[in-house]
Amino acid sequence: MMSRHLSGTVALITGASSGIGAATAKALAEAGAVVALLARRADRLAELSKEIEAVGGMALAVPCDITDREQAVSAVRQTVHSLGRLDIVVNNAGQMLLGEFTSAPADQATSMVDLNVHGLLNIARAALPHLLEAAAEPGARGVADLVNISSVAGRKGTPGAAVYALTKFGVVGLSEALRQELAGRQVRVTVVEPGGVATELGDYLDPDVRARLVAEMGYTPMAPRDVAEAITFAVARGSNVALNEVLIRPTGQLL
Repeated sequence: MMSRHLSGTVALITGASSGIGAATAKALAEAGAVVALLARRADRLAELSKEIEAVGGMALAVPCDITDREQAVSAVRQTVHSLGRLDIVVNNAGQMLLGEFTSAPADQATSMVDLNVHGLLNIARAALPHLLEAAAEPGARGVADLVNISSVAGRKGTPGAAVYALTKFGVVGLSEALRQELAGRQVRVTVVEPGGVATELGDYLDPDVRARLVAEMGYTPMAPRDVAEAITFAVARGSNVALNEVLIRPTGQLL
């Protein structure tokens, strides 16, 4: 059964084709939000849109590459034009490519910075005018939400994850600065820092790196839905309550 406490809102989720993004889209739709699904894989977005609509939700698939600023701006514009407004943005799209800094290919670092930082900035810049408008709308819920997905790697750097940590520390710093800039205008900024989650994120690792990480894990990773529920809880608070930072780890994870 759907609780409808986000009815009347529109949420945009990046990286919506799998993992935390897809789970968040489903959770927000179950809570009553109309969801715009952004990712590069159009076939995955079409499938997810059908799943959401099959259980009574509403979804708009917007295939795009958010590292391209024009595509990001166009995707936000299409969302607002098609759905009428924008109340919630979940900047989830990200990439994790691990390896020793001195030997990892330089293009891996460029790829992570492009998506984890530039892509997030492109969406935030394009979306914020609409979030501010939604927050100020008379008779509406009196608040809008920008949720940025960082990582436990945004709190503590570890060997082999230097550039990934660079991007995720940056997301944490950006989120705190934006929180202070926007709090007086009723746009909440939440940074979510997940630990280990069973997603496709690790599928793109060097096989040897992946095998070592799996062998050293020592805990059961969370499901994407676990993080999605935390995000949904944050954006569903009353207008005078802001969850600015959410650190969520598997019970057995130490780092």
